[in-house]
Amino acid sequence: MLYVGVDWAEAEHAACLLDTAGAVVRRLTIPQRPAGLARLRAAIAAAESEPTAVLVAIERPDGLLVDGLLAAGYVVYALNPKAVDRYRERTRLSGGKTDSADAELLARILVTDRDRHQPLRPSSVVVEELRVLARQDEVASRDQTRLQNRLRQDLLAAFPAVFDAFPDLTTLSALRFLEGWPSATEAGALSEAELAAFLRRQGHNRPDTAAARIHAALHADVLAAPAHLADARAGAIQLGARQLLLLRAQRAAWEKRLRELLEGDHAHPDGEILLGLPGLDARLAARVLGEIGDRRERFPTPAALQSYAGTAPVTKASGRTRVVVARRACNRFLRQALLRWAFCSLTTSAWARTYYDQHRQGGKTHYSALRCLAHRWLVILHHLLATGQRYDEETHQRNRAHASDDTAA
Repeated sequence: MLYVGVDWAEAEHAACLLDTAGAVVRRLTIPQRPAGLARLRAAIAAAESEPTAVLVAIERPDGLLVDGLLAAGYVVYALNPKAVDRYRERTRLSGGKTDSADAELLARILVTDRDRHQPLRPSSVVVEELRVLARQDEVASRDQTRLQNRLRQDLLAAFPAVFDAFPDLTTLSALRFLEGWPSATEAGALSEAELAAFLRRQGHNRPDTAAARIHAALHADVLAAPAHLADARAGAIQLGARQLLLLRAQRAAWEKRLRELLEGDHAHPDGEILLGLPGLDARLAARVLGEIGDRRERFPTPAALQSYAGTAPVTKASGRTRVVVARRACNRFLRQALLRWAFCSLTTSAWARTYYDQHRQGGKTHYSALRCLAHRWLVILHHLLATGQRYDEETHQRNRAHASDDTAA
């Protein structure tokens, strides 16, 4: 058995190899290049010829280096940096820190406490693609909200008439209008016929009527910024509209691909189960499946999945003091997706609405009640994925009724 610690960095990484007795076999520094990975593999092969007997500790769960280590057949452990900090404090009271020493520390964690950590178990290719696309879409969603708020502020300051002309600035026609005519001066020069032609190109079902309304709104008597200031903001307005149009197009392409991975001819078998659950559309289903993965041994029980997702509370007890708090150490992408799922299920599942209302009436806040509902949904999802069944609302209601009867008895 060979233990390897890799202290990851952007340009080059420090590595330390330990034998089963904990003695240092070799230290080396490798660049973030194919030659660097080849050098590390050669050093490992000189000490241990069997890849599956090589245990590698690193402080990140993904990346090109991690992919290379997994492809080599090594058993890779992604250790939480916060946990590594605690090990460092235990072994180095001075607080000293070097890359080489950290690489050795990572390897020694596996020597002494390997049973306390779980090796990386990559999911299938489809699930890995789902996870990457869903995370990118989630980040783009936040960017979209930020850009919409910025565009709104610029319009309030320089072009307020557009709010009456286009009440919903998130529509395709509104963004394309602002891309072409980002100032009140430019928009005010358009005739009704030109507006109607523009709306017709956007596929508006009543372009003449809408053009008359928009033309009147653009020429209404409203507060307006001085011409030089309005023109100065026109570039930012046009840029914001273009960015939002690009985001819309890219998110639409991502959503199309997510649907193909969930319900297409070569879709993942779990996609049908996820899409059959109340409150889950393609985007949310992809986020949930991508984060959970399809390696069932990672979560042998619902409690393991609930802890990973952050819905399970944490108990802190000492002497006569006992406090139950929300879990912070978890997969935050998954937790946010589950809270969104719980919220969306309130209008599509009768029992979910009842469950949420009961917790609210019991004094829970909105966020806490949603977390409790998400906690319950995970039990259902874990069972469905383990058995390959599809969700049925009536069956679940009957099971809840039977459980209530058994409890009362």
